[in-house]
Amino acid sequence: MSTDDPLYKKIALRLIPFMMVLYLVAFLDRVNVSFAALTMNAELGLSAAVYGWGAGIFFLGYFLFEVPSNLILERVGARRWIARIMITWGLVSAGMAFVQGPTSFYVLRFLLGVAEAGFLPGMILYLTYWFPHEKLARFVGLFMMAVPLASAIGAPLSSLLLQTHGFLGLSGWQWLFILEGLPACGLGVAVLLYLPDGPKTARWLSDAERATVAARLAADRAGAKTRLHAALGPALADARVWLLGLAYFGIVVGLYGVGMWLPQLVKALGYGIEQVGLLVAIPYAVSAAAMLFWGRRSDRKGERVVHVALPAMLSAAGLLAAVLLPPNIWSIAALGVATVGIYATLGPFWGVPPLFLERTAAAGGIAMINSVGNLGGFLGPIVVGFSLQHTGSAHAGLLAVTACLAASVAAVLITGRRLHAAARPAAAGAAS
Repeated sequence: MSTDDPLYKKIALRLIPFMMVLYLVAFLDRVNVSFAALTMNAELGLSAAVYGWGAGIFFLGYFLFEVPSNLILERVGARRWIARIMITWGLVSAGMAFVQGPTSFYVLRFLLGVAEAGFLPGMILYLTYWFPHEKLARFVGLFMMAVPLASAIGAPLSSLLLQTHGFLGLSGWQWLFILEGLPACGLGVAVLLYLPDGPKTARWLSDAERATVAARLAADRAGAKTRLHAALGPALADARVWLLGLAYFGIVVGLYGVGMWLPQLVKALGYGIEQVGLLVAIPYAVSAAAMLFWGRRSDRKGERVVHVALPAMLSAAGLLAAVLLPPNIWSIAALGVATVGIYATLGPFWGVPPLFLERTAAAGGIAMINSVGNLGGFLGPIVVGFSLQHTGSAHAGLLAVTACLAASVAAVLITGRRLHAAARPAAAGAAS
């Protein structure tokens, strides 16, 4: 056990639970449309194809504003910029209650993506201000456990809110958007009061503790196995950034290609809304535990690439099984296995960019990887929706998602080879 473990435990206990709550609300507001669709689509006359486009168009707004948002965060500080993101997305998410048809559905989903752009890469960048690389995957994984927890908690909660149909003249899906959107605004104000911009402004750290954090991060940079990019231009010209963007693209295709449709696929088997909420919650609860275990293992082994590739392959296998099995509870279980695999990739994956990025390069590079990757959130729901609309089955869409995950595995393995090749001259230079 490292002598500074108590310090990092103190930092983690102060920051991670709060950050998890922020991300839980963020992700819930991003995907609660999947439950709203159980009644909203029929009420507004939205087809499967229209819903798929609306679910995915969020990521176009997200893509366009991701890199600028993260660069602004680095300039103005995490506290103010994260608060701005949360307040604006909370208002737009609650505004989804007033969707009238396809056009307003598309517009508000796009604006929600614009409002939320920069949140996840900003949080990943923020964690690099505090934790050395050897501890990063476990804390990124712990923070990102909020994603499956949002679905595990949000599934039964959203099912319950759908039962408020008719209260004060609003439909259940309208109450779902309002009651799950507005808390983000209050949390945005809490960010201003609670979240420091970094170790230097954390009043709950002593001068000696701040010095320890700074020294550990400096030692990380000095002992890097590959040359670190600090400037934005060289980082964005580095093929590893784009390979990681491709890898994350496939992961996100799987994340949303399955997640945005899972409640409707379960409901199609004849389950009621309450049963759908409980059944959908199970794979997400398992995913949260898998993320914690796999992130810790990645840190303990000091390895990232294989820890991304293996669960991505598990996810692809789960999707293939779901296609080959007849539509029943076992095919849904196979989709659950695919879900667990997808989430297990996340902690180790976000431990890769800091291997060769720092400072402004980290802000822009991480945002670019996330931005390119999140275009997969645009494609995933659409291909599954197109498949359902035109064939009556999700199988063709799930096969397309499987292919994207296979491309992710290839891209991350190639990135690993490039990191290894870059480490050899860096090690030779250090030795001389």
